[in-house]
Amino acid sequence: MSEHEREKRSEAEEVREILGVVSEKVPGLLKGLRDVLYSKEAAENMADAVGTFYKKLVEAGIPKEEALSMARGYMVNLHDVFKSARFAESMHKHVHMEDEEEDN
Repeated sequence: MSEHEREKRSEAEEVREILGVVSEKVPGLLKGLRDVLYSKEAAENMADAVGTFYKKLVEAGIPKEEALSMARGYMVNLHDVFKSARFAESMHKHVHMEDEEEDN
């Protein structure tokens, strides 16, 4: 095997290692984030923040319909983030399956 081929193989192994770590850590981080954001306390805080935001917009002269639209946009939708968590979990499984195949 040439020096160039060894370097490429080493780089590929580093990338696999990095992806393995990422695929292990990201799902846990996202689950923790979900738990924090969807707690009762978080819901109460978000409701207060959105309500205050809407009220201040109306007080500043923004038409109610536009203020409502802006308040909706103010809220965070994490649906896509959780899709990413499921992708990271499947990536984690895939990386470990490849490692097991190489060991055999």
